[in-house]
Amino acid sequence: MNVVCLDMEGVLVPEIWIAFSEATGIPELKRTTRDEPDYDKLMQYRINILKEHGLGLKEIQDVIATIDPMPGAKEFLDELRACTQVIILSDTFEQFAAPLMKKLGWPTIFCNTLTVDENGMITGHVMRCEKSKYTTVKALQSMGFETIASGDSFNDLGMIQASKAGFLFKSTEQIKKDYPQYPAFEEYDDLLAAIKAAL
Repeated sequence: MNVVCLDMEGVLVPEIWIAFSEATGIPELKRTTRDEPDYDKLMQYRINILKEHGLGLKEIQDVIATIDPMPGAKEFLDELRACTQVIILSDTFEQFAAPLMKKLGWPTIFCNTLTVDENGMITGHVMRCEKSKYTTVKALQSMGFETIASGDSFNDLGMIQASKAGFLFKSTEQIKKDYPQYPAFEEYDDLLAAIKAAL
């Protein structure tokens, strides 16, 4: 049995931190996993900037409420879920993901958790497990599933490399250049066709 594992931000919905950066006018918050492979380092960097500006979880959630899935994302997901099992593996946080999952028709998502103090300030993050996307793919395989994976960033490469088929989607020119062995797509129809062919 197959399970398709998809990244969320940059693949199905716009990058949350980029949207928040634009809404607040803080350009430093545009930094994502496309720029920084070390996720803990990236999150600490973000938390420090939020603290410096006195911004908490509510301000981020207010921006998330205005974000819609990318055009065609829900239709792509609906068609994919009609022919195979799909899990979204994301390094985002449950406090961010729920309104976006609602707009996508409540697909299954495995993600992480933020630690938030009594004033609503983000103090840290708890990863579901180490190398969460890679570890989850290996766990699914240990249960007898075959995995197909797609994502756009450095933190997706582990699950892509570990799967029977892997695809880059809306990735950076640098990642596409560094990993030419993985087909790279820009349109949902092309990604859907490639996944269906790999099932």
